[in-house]
Amino acid sequence: MDELFEKRKKIIYEFICDEFYVPMKLKELSMLLQVPKDQKGELKAVMDSLEKEGRVHVTQKGKYIKGEAKQLRGMFQANARGFGFVTVEGESEDIFISEDDMNGAMQGDEVEVVITKAPEGKRREGKITKIVQRGIQRIVGYYQSRKNFGFVVPDNERFLQDIFVPAERSKGAVTGHKVVVELTSYGENGKKPEGKIVEILGHVTDPGVDILSIVKGYDLPTEFPEKVLNQAERVAKAVTTADMAGRKDVRSWQTVTIDGEDAKDLDDAITLTKEGDRYILGVHIADVTNYVQENSALDREALKRGTSVYLADRVIPMLPRVLSNGMCSLNAGEDRLALSCIMTIDAKGNVIDHQIAETVVNVDERMSYTSVKKILEDRDEAECERYHDLIPMFELMKELSHILRERRHRRGAIDFDFPEAKIILNESGEPVDIKAYDRNVATKIIEDFMLVANETVAEDYFWQEIPFLYRVHETPDDDKMKKLVTFLQNFGYTMHMQGGQEIRPKEVQKLLDKIEGTPEEAMISRLALRSMKQARYSPDNDGHFGLATQYYTHFTSPIRRYPDLQIHRIIKDNLRGRMNDAKRHHYEKILPEVAMETSSLERRADEAERETLKLKKVQYMRNFFGQEFEGVISGITKWGIYVELPNTVEGLVHVTNMTDDHYDYDEEHYQMIGSHHRKTYKLGQKVRVKMIDCDEISRTIDFRLVKERKEEREDG
Repeated sequence: MDELFEKRKKIIYEFICDEFYVPMKLKELSMLLQVPKDQKGELKAVMDSLEKEGRVHVTQKGKYIKGEAKQLRGMFQANARGFGFVTVEGESEDIFISEDDMNGAMQGDEVEVVITKAPEGKRREGKITKIVQRGIQRIVGYYQSRKNFGFVVPDNERFLQDIFVPAERSKGAVTGHKVVVELTSYGENGKKPEGKIVEILGHVTDPGVDILSIVKGYDLPTEFPEKVLNQAERVAKAVTTADMAGRKDVRSWQTVTIDGEDAKDLDDAITLTKEGDRYILGVHIADVTNYVQENSALDREALKRGTSVYLADRVIPMLPRVLSNGMCSLNAGEDRLALSCIMTIDAKGNVIDHQIAETVVNVDERMSYTSVKKILEDRDEAECERYHDLIPMFELMKELSHILRERRHRRGAIDFDFPEAKIILNESGEPVDIKAYDRNVATKIIEDFMLVANETVAEDYFWQEIPFLYRVHETPDDDKMKKLVTFLQNFGYTMHMQGGQEIRPKEVQKLLDKIEGTPEEAMISRLALRSMKQARYSPDNDGHFGLATQYYTHFTSPIRRYPDLQIHRIIKDNLRGRMNDAKRHHYEKILPEVAMETSSLERRADEAERETLKLKKVQYMRNFFGQEFEGVISGITKWGIYVELPNTVEGLVHVTNMTDDHYDYDEEHYQMIGSHHRKTYKLGQKVRVKMIDCDEISRTIDFRLVKERKEEREDG
């Protein structure tokens, strides 16, 4: 059927390209080509397909003429395997670009592309016709010197070519140095890209240079300008009586912060009491806007950073430490200014009343997740004795947390419970252990309380119709969900799509409940997550699919996230009666740009954090050459299978390292099948592997499949 369709397209396109062709309407074409009445729909489908590919287009009078291919503009993303994709804003599917059609484009370039193929149900293919703007000026990499020149091998595999560096522009770099190279030419006319060394980060073996390379590679700011530091010092003054004027004084309320042991920027404090069957929950958030005035040097720098970045061996804060770890941090025993959301919650978890207010707090205890877990789960005697006075409040927290979680579960919120990794480093920055983050009763308490505060604030400001910044997570694309549903059928799981088209969050949640505890749980959860859109910031309240709520914002972390700081300003202007027409207009004007900028900076931070984890995992696995491990197949591609170990390390078993058989990739069922023994490898399957290689530059680990003893006996 597809062959016939393509054949018809070819004939009609050649007819339209003929020099004697006169532009015609569909009806005229149909008559001339003697298309039977019952096949006119097929002719229309052929013409629509040609139009979509840009090979023909329709004039205002509805006549078909040979078309110049429509130029689309987008961002080029290279792939280490030589091809790439162009992402066009507003379009859900990107465009595949083969190696021959890149036209010199490099990672991050803004390009113009024409569609060359648009097969039904498959990804479109295109050709880059013009580079509108180069995306990257500086690249981090490994320097190798030759007699009269050198070259830089980029750390980022998406940069597919080495960069040539003339000797006089090498800044004295020697082989083994990690460097920052500024591009002076992008390799036009078949030449290699050229550049000059602008910074030598150190030798590849020097402590800290590995992560510094990632920091520089993502252009993360490492130092605060002097003007910003001076301003931070000036504003970081102790809270005075004048500062407290007009604020709700909650210093007498029993108050705690609960964070990780090593956290120093404490954004949020909790108070909780119970009156009858109603809970009074106070979520008190540092009033950072009191110190960071709009459009000040501090504010401009915070917006430029967008978020604090948490790497394996360091934190790159959004605000200078005198504020982030000092006056803005809700440190125990200190008077602190806060913005509070105080909620009355009934026995079913409904927020039946709330107050958002400027407050002054004084935290009684700085608690850690470990400590609260010891009290509530382990019933540790020493810990219970030490925090005796706080135990009734902790018990109430556990009770309310469970109620709120159950309520979210009932409405269909999706809870992806992945084993996240925490890398333990020694003093030299070398990884000595990988531990799974402990998601325990205490981490869940804070998560549940922050979620309900964020929802409450978002709903309040939505109904007040005040310009605001929301955290949105849109409904997934139908096509992606259909692919996921088809894939799940291979495992015997089903997921219902409303009217065969739309998926509901509750369906995803039901799936996660079904797979809990199964070998394929982590893999299916990841696939489900990848099928969804990325959450982002927006001035439009488009709802949050993952949380199954119509109202959501980020209110609880203004020390480390700019959107939270932005909405605190709006809330305070509103509370103080300053939300006049001029203010509304001001926020309506700036919020779209703030949303776009902070969403982009958040993605940059996430990628840098992921790359750091990958790097440290590779460094950790260097110690285990030749050793065997049990793992689970987490991904299957035509070049091999990915295996994840219990410590979250993932490596590739290349198809050439899959024991003594030849294996073929069965794309439809996501499996590898041996051509001789017919042995099958499927997603979620447990396997035994041997660690055979790792590469710090590409941050990859290679495994080889190990024959099971039983198989060896059978082979006899």
